[in-house]
Amino acid sequence: MTFSIDSGDRLLSIYLALAQYPILSSRIRMRMRAELFNRGVVDMRDFETQVREMAIRSQRREGLEDPFFEEPAHIWELRLAYVRDTLTDVVFSQHLSFEDLENIVKETLNERGVSVKNLMLSINPELAPQEMVFEQAMMIENMPAAERARYEPRLRESKVVLIRTLISDQLRYINIAKEWFTISDLAEIRRRKIGAGRIGGKAAGMLLALRILQSTDANIRACIRPAESYYIGSDEIYNFMSINNLVHWNDQKYKTEEEMRAEYAFIVADFEAGQFPPDIVEKLNDLLLRVGPTPLIVRSSSLLEDNFGTSFAGKYDSYFLPNQGTQKENLQALTRTIARVYASTLNPNALLYRRQKGLQDYDERMAILIQLVEGETFGNYFLPHAAGVAFSRNLYRWTPQIRREDGFVRMVWGLGTRAVERVGNDYPRLIALSHPLLRPSTNPSAIRQYSQQYVDLIDLKENTFKTLPIHSVLNTHYPPLRYLAQLDEDGYFSSIHSTVMDGDPQKLVLTFEEMLRRTPFAKMMKEILHVLERSYNSPVDMEFTVHLHDNGSGRADLCINVLQCRPQSHLFDTVQEPLPTDLRDEDIIFSTHFVVPEGFIPAVDYVVFVVPEEYFNLPTLEDRFELARMIGRLNAALANQSFICVGPGRWGSSNSDLGVPIGYGDIYNTRALVELAGQGIGPEPEPSLGTHFFQDLLESQIYPLAIYLDDAATVFNRKFFYQTPNRLQEWIPADEKIQRCLRLIQVKDYRPDACIRIVMNDDMGQAMAFIPPEREGEEKTDQAS
Repeated sequence: MTFSIDSGDRLLSIYLALAQYPILSSRIRMRMRAELFNRGVVDMRDFETQVREMAIRSQRREGLEDPFFEEPAHIWELRLAYVRDTLTDVVFSQHLSFEDLENIVKETLNERGVSVKNLMLSINPELAPQEMVFEQAMMIENMPAAERARYEPRLRESKVVLIRTLISDQLRYINIAKEWFTISDLAEIRRRKIGAGRIGGKAAGMLLALRILQSTDANIRACIRPAESYYIGSDEIYNFMSINNLVHWNDQKYKTEEEMRAEYAFIVADFEAGQFPPDIVEKLNDLLLRVGPTPLIVRSSSLLEDNFGTSFAGKYDSYFLPNQGTQKENLQALTRTIARVYASTLNPNALLYRRQKGLQDYDERMAILIQLVEGETFGNYFLPHAAGVAFSRNLYRWTPQIRREDGFVRMVWGLGTRAVERVGNDYPRLIALSHPLLRPSTNPSAIRQYSQQYVDLIDLKENTFKTLPIHSVLNTHYPPLRYLAQLDEDGYFSSIHSTVMDGDPQKLVLTFEEMLRRTPFAKMMKEILHVLERSYNSPVDMEFTVHLHDNGSGRADLCINVLQCRPQSHLFDTVQEPLPTDLRDEDIIFSTHFVVPEGFIPAVDYVVFVVPEEYFNLPTLEDRFELARMIGRLNAALANQSFICVGPGRWGSSNSDLGVPIGYGDIYNTRALVELAGQGIGPEPEPSLGTHFFQDLLESQIYPLAIYLDDAATVFNRKFFYQTPNRLQEWIPADEKIQRCLRLIQVKDYRPDACIRIVMNDDMGQAMAFIPPEREGEEKTDQAS
């Protein structure tokens, strides 16, 4: 006996519904069989013949060698009844709907004088099928206000059950969501869901943020627009793995890091070769027919993603689909991409993140969020006017007058990937919402140098995602150009007032200056973030796109699409330590003034130092990735030690020429991650505020710091970093090439019985790592012992 996954879900619903009527279930099933016979679904004689054959087979399975003599007649009749009921449920689930069952139940109850209303209010939402819970809740929600008040607790219970089974089982989320979602909202989510299971954390956060904002101030409601979204339930990943014999990969989370990394490429290949159940393929095909040739993004939405304290930022994969091929090609691309997102559930960095967060044993399933890409066509390209990530709290201020509580934005032109990923060759616009026009630097050459140089977009003609230099795309015919760019006039920037532009288009610089002056973007974003923070009772971050429409008055109307919302990662509050003033030069290990957080690290015993000169002398990309893996092994070996990492360029950069290509899984035990920049060492430091990598550091209470060695106010103790013994071999085996490049410094080798303290003062804009004077250091050692 076989049936589809959809009919399997219906079969479970039928079984659970009939379990609500232990006495009447026999009469209900008689009516179910009569309906099957009357509609010609199955012939009554054929049905009974199948019942007998199945009953005989069940006797043999239970060890009866001669069933006609070994089983008493009354047991045989009981067996027939059980098999008949089971077959009734199965055939009914394959050919008729749950609504047909509900009608039969109502008719049966009416015969006994039971009202449907009383029936619906008597079911247990925790055990009843989802369809029945929806019906009960909708009935209460549509009651007159006076009558509804009596049933409000039951409505609340049903809503919580539906949120937990349809969206998320995380209690902190449920506590917020139950105050905002209506049953109609939940029914719309179910209508857009394919397959069984929940829609996952990323979809959950986006929908909750939208619901909150659509219930607030009229000005906010007017500018907020939801992205068209569809969902694949979280249970479908297990169905996919089962039918493709991939379940054996499920124990990856218990393997060593080396095994995880060595096997991941094979996992991706196996998943990409997998096939989807026919009913899922059919529904995905229908979805593509419905949306037409519009670019899509297929996003991860795991059960744990975007939760309080565990954002999983950047851990799982998401992919853009141009969706410009034939229907068959588009469907193949969609199913293959979903399989790749499924495979990323077993990504080593995600598994190590779960292990470090104590989530290794959680049954982490992957739902899928499919969205139409927000944007518009410009020539052969498709892209939004702007996109980025906004934070309700500004944790890193470049001047004390910036208000933390007003938040900040990291924004780019085009697709938002360049705003949330730490790309090595580009810079987004950082906007402090309390002072949106205040830049980290006002020097014109610096503004141009640290402006956006590349744009991510979809090439509709070539049916692919691309990264292009901005000047190969941007021209005077681009409608919102005047709001996004200015002309570099050799020392100052001039605004663009018409499409007839005097000047070289190559002098266009993406500053977003006029967008900030002539639209309510900063004011509106600040209000949106404040509303969400109040509702979440927690700082939040939100991914978004922006559409600008010139209204002819010299200003632009604004539309903001909410793509994602989650609790904002942050560093824990610490006791503010004063910066020391009585230190000798040899006491200071380093001192920096570049975008400093507030914090304090009381004792550092080891420093992991990547020697800049040796790193950039590594001859191959493979050598640099091998160094990154060695740092990962050292990170594991130093798990019980207090240490920091110091190295050239941008830690975690996707471009190894600009920094060490480590991932979160290579450095999660460190207390601080310090980047060195300067002539011949690495690019001038760029604040990683708002990137996925930055999120990882804050969640793990790792302080990100940068030291610009060309700054006259910077202190960098070369004797400490270059002339102390290298203790690397005492902790992990390493060849000579790695030892030249990677140094492990024990602080006691620089000064006996000493440790490093790091004080970070946001108000003064300075961070200092130092060894306390001898007497103070001795007192601290005595206290620790």
